[in-house]
Amino acid sequence: MAEKMAIHPAKKTTTKAALKATRSVSKKGASPIANNDVYVSVVIPVYNEEACLESLYQRLTSVMDNVGKPYEILFTNDGSKDQTSEILRDFHDRRPHQIRVIEFNGNFGQHMAIMAAFERVRGQIIVNMDADMQNPPEEIPKLLAAFEAGHDYVGSYRDGRDDSFLLRTLPSKFMNWLRSKATGIKIRDQGCMFRAYSRRIVDLIAQSAESSTFVTVLGYIYASNPIEIPVVHQARFEGESKYDIYKLVRVTFDLFTGFSMAPLQIFTVFGFLVSALSGLLVAYLIGRRLIIGPEAEGLFTLFSVLFFLVSVAITGIGIVGEYVGRIYQVVRHRPRFLIKEILEEKGE
Repeated sequence: MAEKMAIHPAKKTTTKAALKATRSVSKKGASPIANNDVYVSVVIPVYNEEACLESLYQRLTSVMDNVGKPYEILFTNDGSKDQTSEILRDFHDRRPHQIRVIEFNGNFGQHMAIMAAFERVRGQIIVNMDADMQNPPEEIPKLLAAFEAGHDYVGSYRDGRDDSFLLRTLPSKFMNWLRSKATGIKIRDQGCMFRAYSRRIVDLIAQSAESSTFVTVLGYIYASNPIEIPVVHQARFEGESKYDIYKLVRVTFDLFTGFSMAPLQIFTVFGFLVSALSGLLVAYLIGRRLIIGPEAEGLFTLFSVLFFLVSVAITGIGIVGEYVGRIYQVVRHRPRFLIKEILEEKGE
C-alpha cells in the first residue's frame, strides 16, 4: 500500500498485460515482519532497468528465501522514464511484507538513491547491489558468511571482470589507482557497489548530511573490521549500462573533493615550484640583458611561458571551484533528494 510523502532476465520488454498477469501469483511472506525482526535488508537503486527487473526479482527472492532468515528488499526508483515504476509496484503487490519501494521525484543519482534507502532500512545486515546483476544475487550468501565471521564491512572486488577492456575495465582500473593515490583509501575496487554493511555503519552513513558522497568509501572509513572478498562478475544480459567515461570522471571528482585535500595540496606545491622556476627565469633574463644586451628573438618564448602560467592559474581556479561548489551545496540547505512516494505496508 502506498504512503504519500510531501518532500522530504527473462523478457526484454514488460507489457502492461504481462504485469497484470503476474499479479495473480500467490503472495509470499504471509505475515508482516516487525522492524526488529528483519535480519537482512537488500538495497537496490534503479534507473531505467525495465529489461532486467523481472529476472532480478526471480533470482533475488529465490536466493533470499533460501537464506532462511527474515529479509526485506528496498528498491529506490531514481526517476526512471520507462516502465520501471509500474514493475516495482507489481513486485510490492506480490510480496507486500518483504518488498518496499521508494519513488523519487526526479533523478538524483545512484548514491542519493542508496542514501534514501539507508535512512529507512530495518535489517541488521544491509546488502547493497546494482539492478543489472553483473554481480549476481547468488553471491549474497558469500557476503553474509564473511559478515557472520565477524566483519562489520564486507567489500567485494570483481573477479575476472566481464566488460569491455578499453571502455570499462581499463578506465575503471585507472580511476581506482588514481583515487587510491589521492585519498589514501585502500579499497581494491571502489566502483563495485556489491557490499554488506552492519546496521551501525549504515546509520552513520545516513547521518552524513553530504550533498555529494561516495557510499562505499564512507562505509570503509566507519568500519572497525573491514574485509574484501572476490565475487563473480558477469556481462550484462539485459538493459544498458548507465555509466560512461564522463560519469566515472565525475564520480572521481566527488571522491577527491569529498574525502581528500590532496588536489589543493598538490596544486599548492606545484604553484610553489612554478613560482621558483619563474623567478629563476626572470633572474636569468635580467642577467642576460645586462651582459649581452636586449634581444627580440625571445619574445615568443616569453609568450609561451605566459600562456603556460595562465593555464596553470585557470586549472587552480577550477580545483578551488570544485571545493567551493560543494560548500555552496551544503550551506544552501536544500534537500539532497525528493521522495514522491513510498510503497510499504501500513504500520511498518
